[in-house]
Amino acid sequence: MSARNMMLQVDDCGGDHCGGSRAPLATPGLFPAEPMPLHRPVMLEEALAGLAVSRGSVEPRVFVDATYGRGGHSSVILQRIRPGDALYALDRDPQACESARQRFGGRADFRIHQRNFAELREWARSENLLVRVSGLLMDLGVSSPQIEQPDRGFSFSSDGPLDMRMNPGEGESAGDWLARASDTEIADVLWRYGQERNSRRIARRIVETRAAEPLRSTIQLAKLIASVPGPRSRSIHPATRSFQAIRMHINGELAALEQALEAVIELLAPGGRLAIISFHSLEDRLVKQYIREHSQTVRDGETLKPWLQRIGRSFPKSSEIEANPRARSAVLRVAEKMRT
Repeated sequence: MSARNMMLQVDDCGGDHCGGSRAPLATPGLFPAEPMPLHRPVMLEEALAGLAVSRGSVEPRVFVDATYGRGGHSSVILQRIRPGDALYALDRDPQACESARQRFGGRADFRIHQRNFAELREWARSENLLVRVSGLLMDLGVSSPQIEQPDRGFSFSSDGPLDMRMNPGEGESAGDWLARASDTEIADVLWRYGQERNSRRIARRIVETRAAEPLRSTIQLAKLIASVPGPRSRSIHPATRSFQAIRMHINGELAALEQALEAVIELLAPGGRLAIISFHSLEDRLVKQYIREHSQTVRDGETLKPWLQRIGRSFPKSSEIEANPRARSAVLRVAEKMRT
């Protein structure tokens, strides 16, 4: 199926990874304000139930939070695990890791590692965790503090450099990419990851503008996008889809998820649970396909040994969406590794 035919759930962030109320930030004379997020983990109880954190076991268990963010899910996992259990957390953002060390660094049952979850297999092998994990959580999205800090460049609510990197110390910034990419490449990214209907017009305007002056700031880019004529949604800011698309491209988010999924079977112990919260239809499609393919007993006429059992899919309750509108696009999928 072509990218142009894929359905897309658009949100500017998600999860523990970005919850919050719709408290507006004013940007006088510019455009409707982007909401300021408050840190609130999405589908917390559903995720912990999916991981079976409270399930009885005589053996010590290992849990992995592969996308720590600011620890909304991890903090409650630590409250509910038993003596002898351990929680390992990963995040590619050095600020998230430092926050975790300050918050939980004194606990013997907690470890934080600055790693991209794309490196799950290599990391687990180095920690001797292959086929030992009882629960693996992935909460996909951008953390609230990343959105709230203007110097990270994720938000158009306040002015900041066009960065958008999850780890500011590696890779190419959004500003550097926009300064060199062709209009075709930019348009393809805006359509694939944001389903932006004005993708070609916006891309052409970016290339024309940068010839006269470099694009350096978030508000500069947001103003440019808002000035481009064409069809647009009345419910979100004109720059929302483009910012989301550029962020996903800069951080290689879909490729990282694909690599992380490839390691799941090797990490999980028999009976171990996988719980993934996604906020974007392309991410959820990858998760759904992965679980389906690894739970099949027959494919292309070949009899297979299924690795996973699908436990279920769930969505936020209406009460959670009312309290935290950014939870509205969340989807939780849970699977369990077969014991034999």
